[in-house]
Amino acid sequence: MSTRSPLRFRLFYVDDSGSPQSGIVVYSWLECDATAWRAGLQSWLDLRQQLHAQHGIPPDYPIHAAPFAAGRGRPSSDPTVNRDRGRRHHIMRAMLAHLAATDGVHIGTVYRRTTARRDAYAAHRIDVYQRLVASLDTRLARHHEHGLVFTDGDGSDHSYASAHQSLTIDRRHLVEDPQFPRHPKRNPWLQMADLVAWTAYQHLHRAPNRRYAWHWYERYLAGCDVHSGPIRH
Repeated sequence: MSTRSPLRFRLFYVDDSGSPQSGIVVYSWLECDATAWRAGLQSWLDLRQQLHAQHGIPPDYPIHAAPFAAGRGRPSSDPTVNRDRGRRHHIMRAMLAHLAATDGVHIGTVYRRTTARRDAYAAHRIDVYQRLVASLDTRLARHHEHGLVFTDGDGSDHSYASAHQSLTIDRRHLVEDPQFPRHPKRNPWLQMADLVAWTAYQHLHRAPNRRYAWHWYERYLAGCDVHSGPIRH
């Protein structure tokens, strides 16, 4: 009787950022071994309880980086949080530090700079995602693992599935097409991926009105980045 080593399975949660105006395409992700998924989720839920106790933000409030950083919405029962962007930025830094310290969870970012706009920009987004999928698949093969990708969206953009289907089937380590959670805006892992992608974009774009966030990626996230920083694709 042959003895087989246990199958290692990795989960990836992917979100995008960037804009045609800046010409920057960003895809960031969180990843963990399936055996670390429960502890990673519990760490996030613990953080959300802390935010509720300290800042009045309910655990089920979906925090999304762009509107939260800009001071939009009323996420808190504390009026100070609702009107003070400095307080919100303090909260975001605490979230990034907590994420970086979570055992078993790592992040990554790929990006591209282009002068393309509109449809041409969209084509670059598709190509960057396809290259991301190929690189994740290659890394899984190198470590004798398999994996599954979850991403934001409703599945209507078929380019995501096409990127996965373009992998060579007899050597493929990313299983299935990307999965789209039913309520992605409320999915804890995709909220974390959104925070990472937004932070990566600020790091790369360096917009004058986002100066406060220019160094957050290198300060808080580089240590848990599988490549130690964003990779150009």
